Amino acid sequence: MFTSPRYLIPAIVIVVLLFAAGPGYLTYEASHPVVTSLEIKGMPERIVFIADPHLREGNAENVHQLIRQINGLEPSVVLIGGDFTAGDEQNLSLQDAWRELDAPVYAVLGNHDYRAGIDGGGLEGRMAWTAEILLRARGLDTRGYYSTVIDSTPADALERRLKENGVTVLRNEAVEVSCGGKNITLVGVDDLWAGRADPPDVARDGSPVIYLAHEPVVSPDWEADLVLSGHTHGGQFNNAIFQFLNLLEVADIQGFHRKGDVLLYVTRGVGTSDSRTDRRFLAPPEIVLINPGA
Repeated sequence: MFTSPRYLIPAIVIVVLLFAAGPGYLTYEASHPVVTSLEIKGMPERIVFIADPHLREGNAENVHQLIRQINGLEPSVVLIGGDFTAGDEQNLSLQDAWRELDAPVYAVLGNHDYRAGIDGGGLEGRMAWTAEILLRARGLDTRGYYSTVIDSTPADALERRLKENGVTVLRNEAVEVSCGGKNITLVGVDDLWAGRADPPDVARDGSPVIYLAHEPVVSPDWEADLVLSGHTHGGQFNNAIFQFLNLLEVADIQGFHRKGDVLLYVTRGVGTSDSRTDRRFLAPPEIVLINPGA
């Protein structure tokens, strides 16, 4: 049975338009962050959390717009979960954008900032990435999964630039932070993939304890109430498989996950790492606002 040309031609036109509009939509979605408001008992008000800006020439204007959007939320503190770079930048002047934030800023570094585990690509790289998150979600130690001998020079240079722009970088350090009318203990975990994750022990004093870690990981010896992570980009190009794995708690790809007594939140992040222009599909960039208040 042959399809009538009068139906075939419109069908071809629709397919062509979808292919033509597809890249435009991917770019549009990637440049329009959504605000996810979370109510977490005991936490201070108006904590803003983002991760994975991957700041470079191709998305610099997106990041400036992102910062304006964050300032509009009137944050008490801004937490950034690593991957400031895409991994190969020589010019760090774009990181000066963070001085525009109208709140104290604390951050950790990510694997791209150390240039760790960024060379894998294609189907093999995607399979390796998926295997690693499955193992890590089961509480297995994956520190050696991608790590090689890492030269910390790029990360050290980035840390200096960030500090010049008002960002306090925590590399296995704990600090007391006053925000939203409360004090919190903030623990910055250095990057897991770079083999640098070794946070200090913290003594509880009654204040909430937040761990900031680039990769979604919760160690049983952490005295954490809440762990904030990024790294996964929510899949970046989301699909039914990722959603299924996340829903069944088989993998920690986005959203809330319960790890014993600890609450883990994995953000979709705000940038992308594998193209000059940010592109996403069904995984829009995310600004997390904890306890927005009245």
